[in-house]
Formats: sequence, C-alpha cells, structure tokens
Amino acid sequence: MKKDIHIQEIFPKYLFWDVDIASLDINHDQDLIIPRALMATTSSTFADDILRLEAIYPKAVIARELKATKEKVSNQVCLLVARRYHIKQFLRFAQ
Repeated sequence: MKKDIHIQEIFPKYLFWDVDIASLDINHDQDLIIPRALMATTSSTFADDILRLEAIYPKAVIARELKATKEKVSNQVCLLVARRYHIKQFLRFAQ
C-alpha cells in the first residue's frame, strides 16, 4: 500500500467525524477507513467511492474489513462489494 496518502484529500471529512482525519494511517487504521469510506455510499455513487478505496487497498483487504467491521455499513453496500469482487454475498445486519 502506498505510504504518502492523506485520507483527508480523498474522502469527505464528515465520514470521520469522531477522529482526527489527518492522523489516520492507511495501514494501521484500515479497519476504520475502509468501512467509513463506504458508509454513505449509494448505488449511484458506489463506483466512484469504491475506486477511491481500490487505489489504496487490495480488493481482498476491502472485503475482509467490511465483513469484520462493527461500523454501520448497509447491507446494500455489502451486496455491491460482493457483486463487484465476485465473492459470496455477506450482510452486516439480519434481514
């Protein structure tokens, strides 16, 4: 993963309302960055949002972090990711 990446230049600051976005490290904080980057995505913005993540992280890391997160990522986002990566569908919340 690239080292000189500043999250605040890639993602909206409001996604990281409770942390100092400038202090986030792409390697150490991937468990926070990945789900938050997709929290506010919709089916119409997903393509752009996921491309920003894929410029930083491998697809396997993105999928792994979304499956493990406790953040409020919608089931719709999880299904979009599974479809994009051709992996088994997974959900964050029981239906």
